[in-house]
Amino acid sequence: MAKKLYMVSLGPGNIELITLKALRTLKNCDAILVPTKSANNSFDRSLTYKMITSIQEEFGFTKDIIAVYTPMKFKQKDWQNQVDIINNSLEKYDNICFVTLGDSAIYSTVYYLLDIIKEQNEILYNNSEVIPGITSFSNASAIVKKPICIGDVGVKIVPLVGYDVPSTTIYMRPKIGMDTEALKENGEMFTFENLGLSNSTIYPNKKKIVEKYMTLFIDFVKGAK
Repeated sequence: MAKKLYMVSLGPGNIELITLKALRTLKNCDAILVPTKSANNSFDRSLTYKMITSIQEEFGFTKDIIAVYTPMKFKQKDWQNQVDIINNSLEKYDNICFVTLGDSAIYSTVYYLLDIIKEQNEILYNNSEVIPGITSFSNASAIVKKPICIGDVGVKIVPLVGYDVPSTTIYMRPKIGMDTEALKENGEMFTFENLGLSNSTIYPNKKKIVEKYMTLFIDFVKGAK
């Protein structure tokens, strides 16, 4: 049996905002890897650990918990250490979950780790799955009943680092029959049609003509670390 790695997004801190897919994945895995910022691997200050224990209590299941020291220093050696823990865990378990707060697509450790896994163990990379989650800003929008974007309004996600940064661009709400030549491609452009539906199709490029109402283009920034 091939080993399986799930990168599971838990949402913005409230266990009621975890997705059904994330919950089902946690219930079906063999062990859960939980990040901690404590070098001694304690969970005393870990919101992620509190969420996992609350989820297990609320939904009536228990899994082995493995601490993953995750300092916020953006250093290759720290990411490598986390990958080593993942690999060591898969020697004992057939399928594991590595959990992250919010959504894995937004400023998460998940893709640093997957980049290393892809380079070092392509079989495991191909047997990995990312489970998306609700973002903090989606939750904030719902609480105050204010849209993030509506009509023809756009949206920016800006890291407060004090300098200009490269950005992923998301193009939404195209018209059927639209020619996409005017869309600038600065990174890796993907086209998503009917995403989430049974007839979903993903193209690793920019389609020249929009054919489906539910079409999404994402120009993923290259080399962002």
